[in-house]
Amino acid sequence: MVVQAYRRWSVTILEHFMPSPFPGMNPYLEQPDVWHDFQQGFVTAIRNALTPQIRPKYIAKIDDNIYLHELDNASRRLLGRPDVMILEPDKPGKSPATNMVADLPKAQGIVLPAVDRIDEPFIEIRDAQYRDLITVIELLSPTNKAEGPDRTQYLSKRHALIASNVNYVEIDLLRGYSRMPMQGLAKCDYCVMVSRCHLRPRVDLWPIGLRETLPRIPVPLRREDSDAVVDLQTLLNDVFDAAGYADYIYSGSPRPSIADADRSWLAEQLGQQLP
Repeated sequence: MVVQAYRRWSVTILEHFMPSPFPGMNPYLEQPDVWHDFQQGFVTAIRNALTPQIRPKYIAKIDDNIYLHELDNASRRLLGRPDVMILEPDKPGKSPATNMVADLPKAQGIVLPAVDRIDEPFIEIRDAQYRDLITVIELLSPTNKAEGPDRTQYLSKRHALIASNVNYVEIDLLRGYSRMPMQGLAKCDYCVMVSRCHLRPRVDLWPIGLRETLPRIPVPLRREDSDAVVDLQTLLNDVFDAAGYADYIYSGSPRPSIADADRSWLAEQLGQQLP
């Protein structure tokens, strides 16, 4: 009876199990209202995959890139107005202190911060003993790809890392916005760059098409140690399933839009006609 109940439970789970239907990146994850959640989950999954490979000599930690946007005066104002109050006449036995409190007008409002703060995660691999920074792993977001001060801030950090003795891994799973500056990258939808500090300016590049499986990439450590390896496709599928994205991300079209040559293929993978 227990075995039969377990089989019925397993069948129920499988019926509701809806993995990503695409062999590689799921373009619906690139939507603005989905990406931040996916980024948080994917970066955490990468850190968790690295930890058993690099411990105890190294530690993998999640930190945040912080972008501050100063709000204009209109956005920073205090919103609200005094309440209309009905004051009762003095009654015998009321203390003066009570009357003073009742006579004060009360206001309600919302205090908005002077700045808007955006936190976006990245991974640091550090030496466990001395905490020396060994490798940085970035998953690009619209914040640091779109033209503007945030991109400038990100590029400044990127330049500093590439000029240092720190290994650098950059994962770009967004088709939109301008590609980060690099030479030798073939035309592609997505890409990964691995920059080993002792081989610069040469870097390893993985150009990836919409229809291609995401690669297994090396994550360099110190030169005397073997690389860690991250299977991007397996991690993406795990994050997709755990977050239940299939329940809501297919209600609209992918953003940015899909090229005409890929629309019929995309519809075939979904088993439905695109909106």
